[in-house]
Amino acid sequence: MVEVIHSAFGARPPVDPPSTAIEETSETLAASLRRGSGIFAQVGGRPAGVIVVLPSTDGVARFSRVSVHPELQRHGIASAMVTAAEELAAIQGFTRVELFSRSEFPEFITFWQHRGFVVDRAVPHGVILTKSLPLAIKVPTSEAMVRLGERLAPLLERGDVIIAGGDLGAGKTTLTQGIGRGLGSEGPIISPTFVLSRIHPSSIGRPTLMHVDAYRLSSSYELDDLDLDAAVADSITVVEWGQGIAEGLADDRLEIDIWTSPADLSAVGDDSERIVTIRTLGVRWSAVDLGELRGDDHD
Repeated sequence: MVEVIHSAFGARPPVDPPSTAIEETSETLAASLRRGSGIFAQVGGRPAGVIVVLPSTDGVARFSRVSVHPELQRHGIASAMVTAAEELAAIQGFTRVELFSRSEFPEFITFWQHRGFVVDRAVPHGVILTKSLPLAIKVPTSEAMVRLGERLAPLLERGDVIIAGGDLGAGKTTLTQGIGRGLGSEGPIISPTFVLSRIHPSSIGRPTLMHVDAYRLSSSYELDDLDLDAAVADSITVVEWGQGIAEGLADDRLEIDIWTSPADLSAVGDDSERIVTIRTLGVRWSAVDLGELRGDDHD
C-alpha cells in the first residue's frame, strides 16, 4: 500500500506545501488503518490502488491517501475503489464522507464531482468535498429480505430502474420477490438467467415488474439487443448483475448490492445474515427518504 501511495503522489507535479503522503511509512499507514479501515486494489496480483477510510465526527468518514499506481491508471480502478470505499464506510455506520482535494489539481475535483461529491467548503490550499453515503441495512434472514423488498415497493414508480449486484447467491432474486409481492406481481418470480428477462404484470394496478438477469451478458451492447427501452419506460425494472452493463437504461436509478461477507465480521451474526447497501442516483431519488426501509427486521 505504501508503494502505491508513494508512486501515485510522487508522479504528480510538485505543490507547495508538498503532500505529506510522500512521508507515509508502513508504520504510519498501519496506525491509520488501526484507527479506521481501507480499500486495497490489486491487478493480476500487483498492487494497484489504495483508499484509507478514517473516522471523523458526527457520522462522517474521511477518505485519505486516494492513490492509483501511475502505470495502472485510466482502467476504472479509482472509480471501483470509490464505490467500494463508500459501501465500506456505510456498513461501518457512517452517513456521509468527506475528503480534501488540492486546488492545484482541478481535474481531481472534477473526478469527485462526477461521482456525486459536491464542494462543501474552501480550506487552505484546496476544498473539502462531501457526499451522502449509501444506506446500509443488516438483513438477518431470507424472509427479512423479502420484507425489505416489500417495503421498497411502495416507493417505486413507473420507469424506475434498480441495478442489483453483490455476492453470488446473496439474495438478489429474493429481494426481487419481495418487490414483486409489494407490487402485486403475477407469476412466480425466479431468476431469469436463461431467458434473460421475465415480465410480471401487477394484479393490483401497480406498474409491471420487469426482471432481467445480465449475468451471461458481457457488455451493454448485448443488453441493447434485448430491446428493453420501451418496456423500461412503462415498468419497474430490476436488473441482476447489471453493473457496468445496465447503467444506460436510466440516469435516475437505485443501485443495490447484497453482501454475505461484510468488512466488519464482528458486526454480523450467523452465516444467513446479509448486508444490503442502497445508493440513489439522479434527481428522481434526491428527495426520497429511504430510512423507513430499515423496518423492524433491520439495524
